[in-house]
Amino acid sequence: MIDRAKRILEIEAEAILDLRNKLNNDFNKSVDILLNCEGKVIVTGMGKSGLVSNKTASTLACSGTPAFFLHPGEAVHGDMGMIAKHDVVIAISNSGETEEVVRILPIIKRKGIKLIVMTGNLNSTLAKNGDAVLDIGVKEEACPLGLVPTASTAATMALGDALAVTVLEERGFSKEDFAELHPGGALGKKLLLKVEDLMHSGNSVPVVFENDSMEKTLIEMTSKRFGMTAVCTQDEELVGIITDGDLRRGLERNKDFLLTKAGEVMTTSPKLIAKSDLAAKALRIMEEHTITSLFIPSDHDQKKISGVIHLHDILKAGVV
Repeated sequence: MIDRAKRILEIEAEAILDLRNKLNNDFNKSVDILLNCEGKVIVTGMGKSGLVSNKTASTLACSGTPAFFLHPGEAVHGDMGMIAKHDVVIAISNSGETEEVVRILPIIKRKGIKLIVMTGNLNSTLAKNGDAVLDIGVKEEACPLGLVPTASTAATMALGDALAVTVLEERGFSKEDFAELHPGGALGKKLLLKVEDLMHSGNSVPVVFENDSMEKTLIEMTSKRFGMTAVCTQDEELVGIITDGDLRRGLERNKDFLLTKAGEVMTTSPKLIAKSDLAAKALRIMEEHTITSLFIPSDHDQKKISGVIHLHDILKAGVV
């Protein structure tokens, strides 16, 4: 069974690699048509080709080219209204004679819509009507009966990816562009979420003054639940930070520790980050310095703080 599986993978891999020799100027035409499209890209196909069409449309859409899948059977029963004059149609059919796809050709031609055809039959009706024709023909299917679309669908999907990614590169599509189209994904959160989106501000920020006792500091830290507190001057300028670790170590060393002043215990020069910085940058700083919180300076006075961001906030938001 493993030998059979290896043979199937070999057939499909060869089918994809063989497409390299089939690429010609029609591929360039297809890319130009998509780049110059002033409307949407509609990808259509029936059966297994329909599934591949759906995936190709999705790949185009997520890489900056507005696209969607149109079922050819539904198209001839009213859904052709989804196709407008400035759109582009990509029609996929291995035989090039799929009835449902061929039936929408007159409407496409009547509207003057550009048609990119992906087919394994260059003499087919579909191919003869295409403005650009991409050959997806394969030597054999992985199915031993030669009936189930296997190698042909793998090759078609790969060529659809080649088309979409080439268009992506020609557009200069960036990670930031990708993130804007995927705000719910991990990459989108890394590239879009800023510190100001996750920071705590106002009375939720733990703050004590230099002359406050460690007893008062403990109360502040306990009530705000950040595992630390900022230490400020009477003018509210940030001068240090006290963490849970500082508390534990102090209590272990000195029984009168709670009477000590915060300014005597604090660590000076706490780490800062601008609220306009990405949350991913905040996470990187925390990892580099093995800390769990960063203070955000005020826009009006960099010596004063306007908020704090905690590691838990970043992890909870999915910025990993």
